Amino acid sequence: MLIKPPSPAWALTLLLACMPSWADDAVIGFVKTVQGDATVVAANQTIKAEPGTPVKTSYILKTGKPGSMGITLKDNTLLSIGPDTELVVEEFLYDPAQDDLKLGANLSKGTLNYISGVIAKLKPKAVSVRTPTGTIGVRGTHFVAKVVPE
Repeated sequence: MLIKPPSPAWALTLLLACMPSWADDAVIGFVKTVQGDATVVAANQTIKAEPGTPVKTSYILKTGKPGSMGITLKDNTLLSIGPDTELVVEEFLYDPAQDDLKLGANLSKGTLNYISGVIAKLKPKAVSVRTPTGTIGVRGTHFVAKVVPE
């Protein structure tokens, strides 16, 4: 008896069904709280930030003069940004089983209240926040930063 192998299209369909969505993998956290004017800029498109808005690397998190936003990342890092702030999470790797941990953010203006999550607790040197005048290396669990325009 001759058994016919499945078609390549069937195998590809099965493979894709077993793989996670690339879009789901890219989500690094979510907006949890919003007050006043707060937006998320992705691929040159600005959307109003609301609780539940997904956050991905390279998204620009912005608040207006009467605004603030709270973000929780997948490793339970808490980012609270105050009025007139721009923050970008540029790098986020979170795979503790593989020791693949990294968090890099850029605070270009405004204020940031940072509370460490798992990444900073397991690998403190893997976390940094850049500002226009320097880099904050996270060695503790909590800090506040303010970037004042010159």
